Amino acid sequence: MSGRRRHIDAVERRARLALRQRLAVAARAARPEEVADSLVALHGTDPATVYLAVGARLKDAGKTVAEVDRALYEDRTLVRMHGMRHTVFVFPSSLAAVVHASTGLAIAAKARAGLIKDMATGSDGRLTEEWLAEVEASALAALARRGQATVNELTRDEPRLKEQFTYGAGKSYESPQAVSSRLMRVLGVEGRVVRGRPLGSWTSSQFRWAVAPPHPELPPAEAQPDLLRRWLRACGPATEGDLKWWTGWKVTDVRRALAAAGAVAVSLDDGATGYVADGDEEPVDAPGTSWAALLPGLDPTAMGWQERDWYLAPGLRPALFDGSGNVGPTVWWDGRVVGGWAQRPGGEVVWRVLDDREVGREALDAIAAEAARAQAWLDGTRVTPRFRTPLEKELSSG
Repeated sequence: MSGRRRHIDAVERRARLALRQRLAVAARAARPEEVADSLVALHGTDPATVYLAVGARLKDAGKTVAEVDRALYEDRTLVRMHGMRHTVFVFPSSLAAVVHASTGLAIAAKARAGLIKDMATGSDGRLTEEWLAEVEASALAALARRGQATVNELTRDEPRLKEQFTYGAGKSYESPQAVSSRLMRVLGVEGRVVRGRPLGSWTSSQFRWAVAPPHPELPPAEAQPDLLRRWLRACGPATEGDLKWWTGWKVTDVRRALAAAGAVAVSLDDGATGYVADGDEEPVDAPGTSWAALLPGLDPTAMGWQERDWYLAPGLRPALFDGSGNVGPTVWWDGRVVGGWAQRPGGEVVWRVLDDREVGREALDAIAAEAARAQAWLDGTRVTPRFRTPLEKELSSG
């Protein structure tokens, strides 16, 4: 390269996205594990997102629910746990130690300290750190005996979980909180428990807890470059801002991990500096055929970068995002977001193109085929996104 940075334009970035995010038809996966491994993490805040994101990328979408259930709850090759930005994700189980060490330790320490402080302050010193240690040991033992359990089931085994304290005493947001709900969240961030089977169908947001599978304790200085290297393989090139946003780390941690991972700087269309994994500098050709996709709200591709102009026109954002920055269901054509989709009360998948640049008959036919494919595997199940957006609301209402 004669000392000059290689330039990766938006066209090549969209080609990388198509292949590495498993969206081009030729790149679709046979199993959910392949999808999760390719994407590094699937957003798990809304349980249905995991299934919809996998279904959009499987060769045989009809197997989506059975295969995701198998991976999550039978083989446990995928695990739902807290990760970057204190958010719930689904990861390959083999990545649990890396995620916990790279992103979870600092968050966990802060979460536990906050619980102890709030608990003691809100109970006039009645609920102490020592008391909490006894209760959580008892609760974890009960959870291990049961295998999986809801919070209500655990409170029957350990009644002290029902104890309450006042959160924010004297403030406008003052409210009673149960030890059980806060403690389970802390244990989740600490990587000691994970979310298990839902109480209802795969769309349910109510779930059981399970003891987390054991994993080695890694040094953060080793885990952070490992996670960054994997993510750059899936999403590179990415800017420093993208990396800071996705990981939730301090900029000093991002820069340290980039150096330790041996990331290579490249130039992007807007003059910004991007980074790719070491050895990933070679040009990537576009897929052999054009492709369409219907991705769910919070899909890891749509939410993969903070700087999105190269695949999502700014003018589309008001219709496709909620007020907190969560993306809703999106329609894609050849590496760009061109519209959104939703389901009507009867389960019908409906969509609308908002950006008609280069969206001709071929694109419309391909999008219609993807909508029919999604409707077929959903088979009457209606999914309402947890974070609703203007276009999704409009389309779903008919």
